[in-house]
Amino acid sequence: MASKPESPSEPFKRALAHAARSLAETPDLEVVFSNDAPQLIGSRAILPHPSRDIGPKEAARIRGLADQMALRLAHHDAEAHARTRPVSPRAQPAYDAIEQARIEAIGANALGGVRANLAAALEATLERKGLLRLENKAAAPIAEALGLLVRERLTGDLAPDGAKGLVDHFRAEIEEKAGADLDRLVEAVHDQAAFAKVNRAILRDLDLADDPADAEPESGDDQGEDDPSADEADEGEEETPEPEQDSGSDRSDTQDAQADGDESQMSESEQAASEDTEEAPDVGEGAKPARPDIRDPGKAEPAYKVFTTAHDQIVSADELCDPEELTRLRSYLDQQLSALSAVVSKLANRLQRRLLAKQTRSWTFDLEEGLLDVGRLTRVIVDPTAPLSFKEEKDTEFRDTVVTLLIDNSGSMRGRPIMVAAICADILARTLERCGVKVEILGFTTQAWKGGLSREDWLKAGKPPAPGRLNDLRHIIYKEADAPWRRARRNLGLMMREGLLKENIDGEGLVWAHQRLIGRPEDRRILMVISDGAPVDDSTLSVNSGHYLERHLRQVIAEIEDKSPVELLAIGIGHDVTRYYKRAVTIVDVEQLGGVLVEQLAAPFEEAPRKMKTSPRAPLPPVLGGGGSALRPVRAA
Repeated sequence: MASKPESPSEPFKRALAHAARSLAETPDLEVVFSNDAPQLIGSRAILPHPSRDIGPKEAARIRGLADQMALRLAHHDAEAHARTRPVSPRAQPAYDAIEQARIEAIGANALGGVRANLAAALEATLERKGLLRLENKAAAPIAEALGLLVRERLTGDLAPDGAKGLVDHFRAEIEEKAGADLDRLVEAVHDQAAFAKVNRAILRDLDLADDPADAEPESGDDQGEDDPSADEADEGEEETPEPEQDSGSDRSDTQDAQADGDESQMSESEQAASEDTEEAPDVGEGAKPARPDIRDPGKAEPAYKVFTTAHDQIVSADELCDPEELTRLRSYLDQQLSALSAVVSKLANRLQRRLLAKQTRSWTFDLEEGLLDVGRLTRVIVDPTAPLSFKEEKDTEFRDTVVTLLIDNSGSMRGRPIMVAAICADILARTLERCGVKVEILGFTTQAWKGGLSREDWLKAGKPPAPGRLNDLRHIIYKEADAPWRRARRNLGLMMREGLLKENIDGEGLVWAHQRLIGRPEDRRILMVISDGAPVDDSTLSVNSGHYLERHLRQVIAEIEDKSPVELLAIGIGHDVTRYYKRAVTIVDVEQLGGVLVEQLAAPFEEAPRKMKTSPRAPLPPVLGGGGSALRPVRAA
């Protein structure tokens, strides 16, 4: 049988991935092509899908986006950027734009091909924002012009034709006030710390840094974390609820996709009220350092711990959204499902037939009513006075089985990945319920970007070292195991609310779901994780090792797989999760759900239920919460 012909865009994707890894000097850089907004999350670059017959202009734009992300990995320290970033909302976009210009200038000055790619990406971004045809130049933010002017200073490249008027409108004012400091940028382009000092000086020259913390002497930027004054200023910046814009420029596509969520500095309660329109920011730069393989022997690290659980939530989905909004979101999900109705129906039927075929069927004979037992009609023929015999199939439902679907509700899942996850949950819950299998649907995320109230408590406590997990968890119950699907189906629409998706601490999410399963009376307990990769929480990783959360996740998975009666399997959405889970598969679109779900979910039913390797009454291993749950149920604010 002839193999399926390769798409013309596949060679382009492979070449682009290799080039990005080389430019980033990061061999384990994962390059994913998706319909979601371009973004860099840790060492994972998400790029737009190229067209089947990709043209030169589109190819250059996508290469430019890849080069932006690769150069950021190679030449940008996110933690240093966060420490020196101004507090003032007026100054932050300009500060980020100047830093982005530095990052891109390093690549453009070294490689002509990269220069051309970055220019194509810049022009596409300016066109999308309408800045190439802007009539009222004064209405444009000065950060846009400043970023283009710094790019011109560092590379010699003028702004694209349509944006030259924008630059010229601000040029005289910027040159007059900050011309001398702009000249100093050229010498510091390869030194991020020195460049940051000049960057802040430029903002002061332009009267953008109107916050007292922004006007500190430049020497304050060189102070280490041991200097209390430096710490106080730095942490004041980190307390800002606005998510970090490490991609550095409003003209970068990797950030523009999240611009709406970055502009506001609202309280958590205000965020809850506007989550449906808020777009999540780029959440990955806090996890930028490549994480070493935690299986390699190295220096001993402290055990996983939590700074505080006082602000953690376990909350029902319907408490996070009013009924009308939840109905609207569910309708949106139904629209996505309707486009795939043929696939969904076929999958549900296949899965149901596969599961029901695994049951041991038995019948009760010689009944007075039921199905006619044709095998015993001979008795009636021999003796017409003999009564008809009926039979009835015994109840063969999987009475001893419960399945928990644990869904990653992180910001990196927004868009198509979370829709695929929601469709997975919808199909599985409906189908398993028909087969008599109880299903629980859970989600895990955090309440805030950059730590929330937990981080504030840590700052007030004097920033003790190695605080452990430093964010407020939000664990969501979409459907309880004993609740019928018809009552809980609307709750899945909540996943379509983008403002809900923030950061992800997978290890504690697994512990929570495992604890709920262990408390169930069923003999067979199956935990299915739907995720898109490694845990990322900027606040935690900024004060612990770069693989702190990943190490804990691996420990939790090992405990469940080796010592728990719970059967664990995982579905990776566009991400290979086999490096974490022994039983795992990867899908990139809904069309792949059929074979994956049928095979992966049916497999556990073909095996005997797992048993505890210790006494059923023995305490759980500490990593699985043997000392009691770290979370307490609270109602949403």
